[in-house]
Amino acid sequence: MIHFDCDYMAGAHPEVLDAIVKNNLVQTAGYGSDNFCARAKDLIREACGTPEAAVHFMVGGTQTNSTVLDGILGRIDGVIAAETGHINVHESGAVELFSHKVIALPSHDGKLCPAEVRGYLHDFYADDTNEHMVAPGAVYISFPTELGTLYTLGELEQLSTVCQEYNIPLYIDGARLGHGLAASPDVTLPDIARLADVFYIGGTKMGALFGEAVVCTHKSLLPRFFPLMKAHGAVLAKGRLLGMQFEALFTRNLYLRIGHHAVGLALRLRKALESKGFKPFIDSPTNQQFFVLPNEVIDRIQAHATFEYWGPRGESESRVRFVTSWETTEQDIATLEQLL
Repeated sequence: MIHFDCDYMAGAHPEVLDAIVKNNLVQTAGYGSDNFCARAKDLIREACGTPEAAVHFMVGGTQTNSTVLDGILGRIDGVIAAETGHINVHESGAVELFSHKVIALPSHDGKLCPAEVRGYLHDFYADDTNEHMVAPGAVYISFPTELGTLYTLGELEQLSTVCQEYNIPLYIDGARLGHGLAASPDVTLPDIARLADVFYIGGTKMGALFGEAVVCTHKSLLPRFFPLMKAHGAVLAKGRLLGMQFEALFTRNLYLRIGHHAVGLALRLRKALESKGFKPFIDSPTNQQFFVLPNEVIDRIQAHATFEYWGPRGESESRVRFVTSWETTEQDIATLEQLL
């Protein structure tokens, strides 16, 4: 059986796991106050081109989103997101659990339109009754989006400009950031760091056993963030495990190597599906590929491979998603090609 369900089906990339095994008996102070975390933070700052940025390690994406947004939003503020955004559809209301409404705007292939964000903010403050409404205190996007699409550099710059005009932070969810950077023709990690006020570098979907690295380019935006992380249950006692993994991911360019590997195989998978006459229903250049397949083809493939339905099963055909990762091999793609 081969697997295309998601990008964390297997454990850790061998280079990441080797780092953990190699240092397993090293004893350090807890809660991230160790040399592994310190070195990993320096490597991340160097890769981002932000020597003064604050870097914080957490365990998972939902935990990271809810904790960061709780930190940058006022107590009764909300956050703007695309209606398809991860925090709006796939996090069980985690952000709203901490009293922050998700203000959903129209999704354009998973993306927010900068002009529509500006229009919403203009109309909010032009409304004399806005004190009775949830104030938009931040803008949330992900790179790539929930649908595997990418913002162009120009679109990111426009969103950043809108946020600066209204003095609210731009927060980028980077759960699959390495895959997005590998697929993007014009966006780099320093660009993300330059345009976002806060973002996170996903590890869980990029070869780590677990872990996400929050990068805050303006330290004043998340004051006393450690106590807030603690209150959210987001501080790992054996924090060195996060440092070891991110030190490995940002050594010898492993993070981007993983991204390029997964994206390259995803595009080969896409080509194989298209060669059989199947059409994507979302034009994704990343490691997530979305297609409409006849149910009889789905049933035939599922005898040998796993993947996800993207919505309910249709009467004769259904939408499905295939995801590649660091563990996907060329043989996996060849096997799928034969099943088609």
